[in-house]
Amino acid sequence: MSTTHSHVLDDPMTDPFEVAAAAAADIANLTGVGHHDIALTLGSGWAKAADLIGETVATIPATEVTGFSRPALEGHVGSLRSILLPGGKRALVIGARTHYYEGHGVRRVVHSVRTAAATGAKVMILTNGAGGIKPHWTPGTPVLISDHINLTFDSPLEGATFVDLTDLYSSRLRAIAKGIDPTLDEGVYTQFRGPHYETPAEVQMAKAIGGHIVGMSTALEAIAARQAGMEVLGMSLITNLAAGIQTSPLSHAEVLEAGRDAEPVISALLAQIVDAL
Repeated sequence: MSTTHSHVLDDPMTDPFEVAAAAAADIANLTGVGHHDIALTLGSGWAKAADLIGETVATIPATEVTGFSRPALEGHVGSLRSILLPGGKRALVIGARTHYYEGHGVRRVVHSVRTAAATGAKVMILTNGAGGIKPHWTPGTPVLISDHINLTFDSPLEGATFVDLTDLYSSRLRAIAKGIDPTLDEGVYTQFRGPHYETPAEVQMAKAIGGHIVGMSTALEAIAARQAGMEVLGMSLITNLAAGIQTSPLSHAEVLEAGRDAEPVISALLAQIVDAL
């Protein structure tokens, strides 16, 4: 389907899983790859990993795939890549993330994850750039997500759909990552609605309720991935200390700069993790 179908998810009568299946069929047709084993959403600072994990077989504009819309944010490239991994598995790299703050609704936020599941992917790797609450996390530090707190007060699940989130961020996958880099720290990711950065008081609230990382993505996607039966690995690049933890004002330029500086190191790390899966 074409870009004229990018808003098909807005119709409440539409089944989002049927749209994901149509998107997966589009990906198969456009890439010539009928099945993927692993999917990665590469957030701010993580994009170079796509060049390191294997051989790119095809790159397609996300807007050519059913249900995808153009990314609103610099740092998100708006393409989908099919990559042949050294061990023979196939990875789908998603560079087209729809953020909750764009106002398109949760269905479109999690459409990429549901599409990845429909291509056959059993592992979903979700990455982001985020603010850190622990003072010793310097900008450029990669951190494993051990759990999340969803402060969007929304959910991708519709109706009486009950999904267990006890081990949402797979302890098995985190152990593999720590086997690659034993120095990796982990923490609880707190998703705010955005697009404004958190106030110092909100950061202290997140800390008080058990959060260590603050950002504007990932939690809703992880829930959808678990609903789809996928195993989830979450990783944050600490691009700055959160408001009130650091004294200078926050800016998106700072996020991008920290991502560019850290990108070679964290991308190589992620490539090693993918190779170990």
